[in-house]
Amino acid sequence: MMGCSQGDEECFENEKPSHEVEITRGFWMQQTEVTQAAYEVATKANPSRFRGDYLPVENVTWFQANQYCEAVGAHVPTEAQWEYAARGGSKVARFGPLDQIAWYLDNSSQETHRVATKAPNGWGLYDTLGNVWEWTSDWYDKYYFQFRAVKDPQAPYSPMGDRVVRGGAGGRRYSHNSRLGS
Repeated sequence: MMGCSQGDEECFENEKPSHEVEITRGFWMQQTEVTQAAYEVATKANPSRFRGDYLPVENVTWFQANQYCEAVGAHVPTEAQWEYAARGGSKVARFGPLDQIAWYLDNSSQETHRVATKAPNGWGLYDTLGNVWEWTSDWYDKYYFQFRAVKDPQAPYSPMGDRVVRGGAGGRRYSHNSRLGS
């Protein structure tokens, strides 16, 4: 299922209606957010405000995220791939109590934290709902969920040029189609 989980009170209109999708090609998802140490090895740069080898890299544009992925033989996931991986097999809004699974406004002191210090989801992935925003390859379209693409969905090019970010950072859980300029 993609979109707002049934009974989730924190959804926005652009996450509705939830709908079933099919991802026809297998993919790999990194277990943690990209650390600053890993990013520096691949790019020889570190744009992060909060510094530390095991902190997630942040302040990265979509283009920088894409360049990193290409450098390590990967790709920025589609929004459907990201959501499937982030849910970790769960059909509920969150796979655990927020304080146990995510760094967000109320527990982060508004700074990033070492990756993998909160509980993982059902597939062993960490920080999918907090710490830093995560880019997807999809273009933002506020009407995307109304199209209900069911097979390998990916939002079409948007003349606005914004990409979809998912997850959350320094605020309440945001797992909606947020706009963040590239």
